[in-house]
Amino acid sequence: MKKIIATALFASLLSTTPAFASCEKGERIVKFSFVTAATGHPKGEAATAIAERINSEMNGKLCMQLFPSSQLFNDNKVMEALLLGDVQIAAPSLSKFEAYTKKFRIFDFPFLFSDMDAVNTFSNGPKGQELLRSIEDKGYVGLSYIYNGLKHFSAKKPLINPTDAEGLKFRVQTSDVAVAMIEAIGGNAQKLAFKEVYGALQTGVVDGQENTWSNIYTKKFFEVQDGTTETNHQLLTYLAVTSKEWLDSLPSKTRNQFVKIFKEETIKANARATAINEDNKQKILAAGGKIRTLTPAQRADWVKVMKPVWAKFANDVGQDTIDAAIAAGK
Repeated sequence: MKKIIATALFASLLSTTPAFASCEKGERIVKFSFVTAATGHPKGEAATAIAERINSEMNGKLCMQLFPSSQLFNDNKVMEALLLGDVQIAAPSLSKFEAYTKKFRIFDFPFLFSDMDAVNTFSNGPKGQELLRSIEDKGYVGLSYIYNGLKHFSAKKPLINPTDAEGLKFRVQTSDVAVAMIEAIGGNAQKLAFKEVYGALQTGVVDGQENTWSNIYTKKFFEVQDGTTETNHQLLTYLAVTSKEWLDSLPSKTRNQFVKIFKEETIKANARATAINEDNKQKILAAGGKIRTLTPAQRADWVKVMKPVWAKFANDVGQDTIDAAIAAGK
C-alpha cells in the first residue's frame, strides 16, 4: 500500500504535514491542493482520509497526492490551476465560487438551517446535489461539501434578542450576505482576515464575531468576549471541486469508483467535524467561557429579522432552492 510521505521539496514541513504519496509507474496522479493543515482541521482531515482510501483501493489506477497549507496554490489561484491541469482537486470556501455562480449563497442565508441535521438533509437532497453541478458550464464539477460547522455569534455584551446587536461592530468574511445580515440587526460589518480577529476583538477594533465552535475555541475568541450565543445561524463549508475535463477523462469504472469513495469519505469526515465542534463547545465551557442558548421564541425573533435578507438574495439562489432548504429543517 502506498503511504502519504513528504519529499525533499517540502522537507521543512516534514515534521508537521504529509506532502504527498509515493506513486507507482503507470498510475494517474491526482493532486489535491488546499489551504489548511492536513491534520487538525475538518478540511485537512477529510482530504487525508480520502487520499488514504483512494491510494489503497485504487492502487495501480490513481495516486492521490496532498498539498496542504497552500504549498501549491491559495484559494484565489487554485480555480485557474484546476482548468490548467496543474491540480485535479481543490476545496475552496464557497465564497470563492461567486465568480461562477451565486447559487451557493444559500448556505450563507442567516438562520435558514437550525441544525446540522437540516444541513445534511438539504445538502444530500435533490437541490443540494443539483448545486454541485451548477458550475459545469464553467468547466467545474462539485464532488461534495466538506463541512466546518454551523456558526454562532459572540460579542462584548450578551446577545439574546436581535436588538442587542444594534451599534456593534462585527467581523465577517468577505460575503455580501454576511454584510446584509449584520446590517439587518443594526450592526456594522467589518471584513477582516481570520488571522486578525483575535487582536481586533481584544483591542476593540470590532465588538463581536461569528464562527464555529472549533474556530472559537482553537483561536480563543471566547477569552475576549462576554459570551457566545448558540445561534446556528450560518454554515461554514467548503466545496470539493474538480475540472469536468479531468473527471470525464477517467475511464467510467475508475470515475465511478473515485466519486463513490470521495462522497463516502466526506460523509464520514462531516460527521467527525460535527462531533469535534460539539467537543470544542464543551471545552469552551470547561475553560470558563459563557454560552447562551435561545428559546424557540427568541430564535423566531431572529428569523423574522433575517427573512428580508433571504428576500434580498432570493434571485441569486432561486426560490425553489430556498423552499427546499426550509423544508429540510421541518
